[in-house]
Amino acid sequence: TLEVLATPGHTPESVSVVVFDGDEPWGVLTGDTLFVGDVGRPDLMSSVGWDGDTLARHLYRSLRDKLMALPDSTRVFPAHGAGSACGKNMSAATSSTIGEQRETNYALRPMSENEFVAAVTEGQPVAPAYFPFAADANRHAHEILHDHDAPVVLSTDELAQARADGAAVVDGRAPEVFASGHLRGSINVPLDGRFSEFAGDVVRAGTPIVVVADTGRETEAKVRLARIGFDKVRGAVTDAEMLLAEHEEMADVAQRLTATDLAGWRHDAPGLQVVDVRNPGELEDGAVKGSTSIPLPTLLERLDELDRARPVVVYCASGVRSSIAASLLRANGFGDVADLLGGFAAWRDAAA
Repeated sequence: TLEVLATPGHTPESVSVVVFDGDEPWGVLTGDTLFVGDVGRPDLMSSVGWDGDTLARHLYRSLRDKLMALPDSTRVFPAHGAGSACGKNMSAATSSTIGEQRETNYALRPMSENEFVAAVTEGQPVAPAYFPFAADANRHAHEILHDHDAPVVLSTDELAQARADGAAVVDGRAPEVFASGHLRGSINVPLDGRFSEFAGDVVRAGTPIVVVADTGRETEAKVRLARIGFDKVRGAVTDAEMLLAEHEEMADVAQRLTATDLAGWRHDAPGLQVVDVRNPGELEDGAVKGSTSIPLPTLLERLDELDRARPVVVYCASGVRSSIAASLLRANGFGDVADLLGGFAAWRDAAA
């Protein structure tokens, strides 16, 4: 037997489904309301008119009055685990119990409603840029995703035509491979990581896309993009090295700096702009003195805050988001751009 519970909070229409074994609850599918170690973010619906404070108060009641009223033995099966942007403290575990979460989940400890609102709204990372698009897309019918259909491998002429038609080139190779040679104007979003989320941060929804990936991974790239609604993949490039060797006029390299290099640049390069693309909560670990905080999900909309005529160095925590951001800047007309190898961790270690 199934029982559907209205559990608004993450979204106004969020539900949880209780699975009964006879007369007793056996498990509960909690969606994005309750995670292992976390609860759903209440701050992602502002684009459709809901404020985070109101939804946080709905979430408080949903958790206390609905889910925590279930027996402690009830198994909990959330929709997401670690790596999702829908929470800030998610465990990698795929299931738990109501009793375990009552004991260990920070958001379920005894507290007032106001204390809960503060706890679940503070320290959240910046929402991915594509979320408003996805929230709207989820309300409409769309074509079925055929996840076994590989994208067409484009010829040089077809690639040129796709770019002339406005396609963004998303290169899913590792940052170090991308840095050594890539299609000029392409954006580096590594497949080994939060590929779809980061692609949704740096490519505008509705833009046609050409993916660059190693042979055998082009379909993966297409499917992961489609899962966030970015389903206009025009085709793929699967042997970038050969293409660039045959067409050197299409090639570019990316400059990556060590912490020592950056120290020299800060001393010798007048007008240097240092951009920190980490989330606000990460700044508690420190920052490069004089840097400008522009979290990655906001960079595309804040490009005009930077001077295209001055050099730019981008850094993040480890060197992945900075490669994404630096390539986005180059694709948008910034000529002198580098990113910091090893990110802020390398900078901090060098200064120790």
